[in-house]
Amino acid sequence: MRLRALLETDALGLRLLGGEAELDRSVRGVMTTDLRDPSRYLSGGELVLTGLAWRRGPADSEPFVRILAGSGVAGLAAGEAELGDVPDDLVEACAHHRLPLFAVHETVAFATITEHVVRQVSGERAGDLAAVVDRHRRLMTSGPAGGGPEVVLDLLGSDLDLRAWVLSPTGRQVAGAGDVPLAGPVGVALAGHHLAAVRGGRRAPHRAVVDGVTYALFPIRNAGRGAAPASGEVRESVLSDWLLAVEADPGDWPTARLDLLQGVTQLIAVERDRRDAARTVRRRLAQEVLELVQTGAPPAEIAARLRVAAPVLLPGLGTAPQWQVVVARVDWNGAGATAASGAVAQAVLEEILIDPAVVGPDSADRIAVAHTGDEAVALVPLPAPAAPTRDTGDAPESAGEDASLHAEALLAAVRDPLSAGLADDGRLTLGVSAAVHSAEGLRGALEEARHARRVAAARPGRVCAAGHHELASHVLLLPFVPDDVRRAFTARLLDPLREYDRRHRAELIPTLEAFLDCDGSWTRCAARLHLHVNTLRYRVGRIEQLTGRDLARLEDKLDFFLALRMS
Repeated sequence: MRLRALLETDALGLRLLGGEAELDRSVRGVMTTDLRDPSRYLSGGELVLTGLAWRRGPADSEPFVRILAGSGVAGLAAGEAELGDVPDDLVEACAHHRLPLFAVHETVAFATITEHVVRQVSGERAGDLAAVVDRHRRLMTSGPAGGGPEVVLDLLGSDLDLRAWVLSPTGRQVAGAGDVPLAGPVGVALAGHHLAAVRGGRRAPHRAVVDGVTYALFPIRNAGRGAAPASGEVRESVLSDWLLAVEADPGDWPTARLDLLQGVTQLIAVERDRRDAARTVRRRLAQEVLELVQTGAPPAEIAARLRVAAPVLLPGLGTAPQWQVVVARVDWNGAGATAASGAVAQAVLEEILIDPAVVGPDSADRIAVAHTGDEAVALVPLPAPAAPTRDTGDAPESAGEDASLHAEALLAAVRDPLSAGLADDGRLTLGVSAAVHSAEGLRGALEEARHARRVAAARPGRVCAAGHHELASHVLLLPFVPDDVRRAFTARLLDPLREYDRRHRAELIPTLEAFLDCDGSWTRCAARLHLHVNTLRYRVGRIEQLTGRDLARLEDKLDFFLALRMS
């Protein structure tokens, strides 16, 4: 229906205050609100009814109207019951944004207007939706249950000439129509756009331009969770939801096409749930092994459980594998350790490990991730090492070593999109153990992975990882020194030097770093700093004088080294 028809309905008691040139706008719904920012509840085309409770002064009208205009509403109707006449500042703001404004007489209830609009719109949409319902029926008949998301995407291509892909939150292609895959970097970029848009509270579809091509991005949410998550759940769900990327500009689409694409996402969500259900056995096996390891069960009992797990996790592999442990944790500002955060970490870790570029083309059948408390733990099987060669007796480089996971490699392709999903209030940290060859080594591997994750957590950045090879260094110890001890230690050693550098520009701190890096070699350090050796000796003497330390002593060198690392 048109706005003009509402104005011509005497029973509604509407009086036009501005926007006569816009009265041919279509009305697709009605919403009553007194929120200062109702954008999250608007989808465009609504007649917005308001009692003006949001208005505390003249300055409030402009931002309120700007939000409505940006959300694509058809018009605004303001009640006169609260303030009497509609304020002039609201009239001016609507005129500026070309938003039709109506006054609602105090004797007319908003419920009367709402009932009239809903009745008219429902009747008019019945015929338009018939075609959409018929297309949905076709999709349901031959969709995910009959061939996976690819069938749905093929229908979009054949019926609507739309190229579309289903992507994971890291940009991995889950499904695509035909034989034209989406380039890996493009998928990663689209996932980053999508996650940033969702975290920013923008309504779908999200418009993204990558390499000069425009895409429409739709979230594919867990079918069991319903439509959109509540505001408090967005940051938890955004890291696990798939997305539908359509090569088209959503701004050019009619409402019926948008409805159809939303229906497509619901169909694909069913497929997502089916795939999640298929992981149930692997998750349960991982959970059982994790509980045995954490409770100190005898190695023989753990080994028996691993023998049960091996055929499921490594189908067709006839030898006992090696095992590697990966621990992940997602932390949110202001959020404590909860089961929900552990489940989020589980979903993220599964997505990272399922990537063929990380653990090979058969990785989908090898993922076993459990979660406990606020962390997720992955038990990753690797092929057993090859036997020694007969001629030399030397063991060749094992397949297990080739296939073992490395911390930075796990995050190389997913750091950017996941950082966008974590925004300014989340962090993802991973720790990776060395490969172990028996059940006896799993407890140590779990602790090793947890220590590595704590090392990663001590680093800056939204997405960080550390591996077992980093645990044989002082780096393992520094993250666990209490903050007050770190500050006192570094201040006692370095503050006199910093103050002297500030007053005299003597560069004592850079000189100290270079001297330690050169293992105390006067000639190498002087050459690196482009100084005469006597100048270097003077600077080192000044460092010793200001701090009371002797850089010829190993203990004092070590103290300076640690202070610089902790500063």
